[in-house]
Amino acid sequence: MNSADLHTLTGAYVLHALTPQERTAFERHLAVCPACAMEVRELAATAARLGQAVAVTPPPALKERVLARIATEYQEPPRTALRATAGARRGRVLARFALAACVAAAAGSVGIAVWQHQEASDARAQVRSSQQQAQDLASVLAAPDAKITTGRLKNGGYGTVVVSHQRDQAAFLASALPEPPSGKVYELWYNDGGTMRAAGLLEPSGGSRAALMSGPVGSASGMGITVEPAGGSRQPTSKPLALMNFAT
Repeated sequence: MNSADLHTLTGAYVLHALTPQERTAFERHLAVCPACAMEVRELAATAARLGQAVAVTPPPALKERVLARIATEYQEPPRTALRATAGARRGRVLARFALAACVAAAAGSVGIAVWQHQEASDARAQVRSSQQQAQDLASVLAAPDAKITTGRLKNGGYGTVVVSHQRDQAAFLASALPEPPSGKVYELWYNDGGTMRAAGLLEPSGGSRAALMSGPVGSASGMGITVEPAGGSRQPTSKPLALMNFAT
């Protein structure tokens, strides 16, 4: 395995998807490669944030209800396990983000399966919405035509925009993002030939964020991010933290 191959293993390393031999080789590489070390930290933070986005705190009585239900339910005999294999698309940078988003989307469905309908209907609706957002985000990141642009933000953070023209959608991922000033939010914009079009808000708190940009990509050639009053603005009211052209 050469050094070029090792640079592509950051996502698989974060998600514990390497063989023992690959992990040993990559950790030796990690000790002498600051770029990969930083990327591992950012990917770990992004995966954690995606998992939190669909996490749900179960009601206090959930354990008692589950145990009571188990005592009254007939258990079917075990079925033959089906084996499935997934191709390790380590050569593509996007795979690391897509896998993290898919893991986060699946995680939210585990706890709600045993909830009582009346008691958990509102919570389940919220979880489904979060799951759908994570799945849509994963679809953009895993799109065959997805293109990446990465840049440094003026406030010290890092931004990555992923565009799929086939899906007519874009996603924005940020890391090391400071919290905006009180009463302010981060707002995303499409750049339509110099005219900025609102494309959604990032959550008010800082850190690592992954968001599906609102609206179609259309003819936009790039995107920007600004700091705006709470609730967002129709047009930018501050200088952009970054203007990034879409990769072609």
